This record gives sequence, C-alpha cells and structure tokens, in this order.
Amino acid sequence: MRLISIRKCRPGDTLARSIYTETGMVLVGAGVELTDRMLTRLKAKNITSLYIQDKRTDDIFIEGVISEETRREAMSIIHETFSAVNEFPQKWQQIFSDRSFGRQLRQIMAAVADEMKGCRSAMNLMADACAFDNYIFTHSFNVALYSSALAMKSGFSEKEIMEIGIGGMLHDIGKMNVPDEILKKPGRLTQEEFELMKKHTEIGFELLRRQDEIPLLAAHCAYQHHERWDGSGYPRQLKAEEIHPYARLMAVADVFDALTTHRIYREPMLPHEAMEVLYSGADRLFDQKYVLALRDTIALYPLGLSVTLNSGEAGVVVDANQGLPSRPIIRILADENGNQLDEPYEYDLSKRLHLMIVACDELV
Repeated sequence: MRLISIRKCRPGDTLARSIYTETGMVLVGAGVELTDRMLTRLKAKNITSLYIQDKRTDDIFIEGVISEETRREAMSIIHETFSAVNEFPQKWQQIFSDRSFGRQLRQIMAAVADEMKGCRSAMNLMADACAFDNYIFTHSFNVALYSSALAMKSGFSEKEIMEIGIGGMLHDIGKMNVPDEILKKPGRLTQEEFELMKKHTEIGFELLRRQDEIPLLAAHCAYQHHERWDGSGYPRQLKAEEIHPYARLMAVADVFDALTTHRIYREPMLPHEAMEVLYSGADRLFDQKYVLALRDTIALYPLGLSVTLNSGEAGVVVDANQGLPSRPIIRILADENGNQLDEPYEYDLSKRLHLMIVACDELV
C-alpha cells in the first residue's frame, strides 16, 4: 500500500485502510474502489491523505495502535460527552457525577493502554484516517492516545497512565463554552478573541475538579496543558517544575497533534516536520524529556510514504527502526534518473549512514 495525498487519488483507486468518522464508525472501508463523488466528500471532511493499494508495495503491513472496536468506543464517549456539555451546559454536573460515566472512562482507557502495550512497532500516525466536522473530538482522542504512549515510554505507573489518558480525553472540554465563531475562525484571532479562547483552561478545570468520578489530576491536565517551560504559557504563567508532570507531557502531545492535523487555517505537517518544531522549543517551551520520548514513540516517516534520498534514488518507507526514528528502511522504486526499476531493492538507513532522506511527498 502507498500513502498519498488525496489530491493525487483518482477514481478507481482502491482504499487500503479504512477511514473513520469522528464518532469512530467506519466511513469508507478498506477494499472499496474510490469514486469521484467519494473523493469530493472526503476532502470536505478534512481528509488530506489516504492509503491506497499498490502492487509494488502490497506487502507493507501497518499495525494499528488500537483495535477498531476500542477506537469506536473511545470516540463515541468523547463525542457524546462534549456534545452534552455543549448542548446542556446547565447539566454538566449531572453528566460528570454519573458513576457509569466514570466507569466508562476507566474501562476504555484500560483497553487503550492494554492494546498499546501489545503494539511493538512505533506509532504510525497516518495509519487511521479520521474524517471530522469538529476538530475538538478527534483532537481529544489523539491527545489521549499520544499522552498514554508518552506516559508508558516515560515509566509512569498504570494508575498514572489511566489518569493521564482521561486527562487527555477531557483536556479541551472547556472549549465547549467558547463561541464557534472563535473556535472555527480561519484567520488570526484578535487579542480579545484570544483572551476568550484562553479561558477554556479555567472553564475545563472548573467543570472537572469537583467531580468524584474524574481524577483531580485529570482536571489539572485541562488547567495546565497550555503552560510553558519558560513561563510564557497560560493561565497562570507557571514555569518548569511548577507545572505538573502530566501537563508538561500533555503539552507536547497537544501541540504535536495540532501540528499534524488539518486545521481550518493551516495544512497539516508530516510527523518529522512537527518534531522539528518541538525540538526548537525543547527546554524553552516544553520539557525536553517528553519531546525526546515522543520522538522515540512515533514513526517519524509513516509507512508507505514516498521519499527521495540524497543519492537521487526514490522509493517508499517500508519499515521503521526502533530507537532510530529518522533512519527507516526504504524500498527503492526509481533510480537517480527517475527510471522505474523492474527489480526494486531496499536500503536500511540505519546501516547506510551516507544516505539520508532529502524530500517527501506532500500529503496535502
């Protein structure tokens, strides 16, 4: 299978991996032949890249981080909870005090953690495309996933991983009280609009902190995930160790997902590009140890991505090297003159240090 921009997809291409809705249901299943109408609909749903079947790379196997069932349950809980807070703000206390709600959160995060422990490969962030109308729903799920992975990589206990995962799911709950015209504004926010946007951290904290079914430290994730290492964040301008470790970890996951997801005002970055942004802020905006933990957790170059090497040869990423995320295994499909090869061959960049990736296919 190959990972390509939806703009390069053509009617007749066969989808290699399913596409999900923001509630976790399958929107278009693997094996479906794409039509012009489908592609138009997917573009409208903020899908920027797809995995399609390709004979030269049909042996590439991509391991999903979690199962389709667990994804569906997690996305459904997020969608129902955030929608309820948005539609019935006067009943938020009732929503969060329901014991079955707290039990649901713990069960789904336990399932996520168990499945992630069994996943031996680096997280391939492009593996499961998700169509969305409301960015907050998919963002909350992704932050819960990345934060849980970071917590595992960083040696947190099972209880702490659970609290961090729940904190990730609910970290942006306060945005349900921010007007849509601000949340979905395509241009730069005015200072007044930005001040309103910043309130979501305090609103989220107040929504969560008094609820017995929500861990108090999960509420602090909502409160502190925009604090920054140098004190330049909000709402309290906390610095370095003053920021709770959960929130320092979540800040990295939150920014990384924001950078790699389509937004109304910006196209998504590839994982290695987003990591460069995080590197530039390490020990200035972010706790460096969590930036490095993320680097070692994800596949910087997604499987199936087309790349060009400094030798001029071009090919596709077919595997990642654990511990060496910037040195994947590449199947060469074209020589330095652009001629397609009858017999492709592979380079393990961890063993051929004179070779490096100099260009990637755009996925927007």
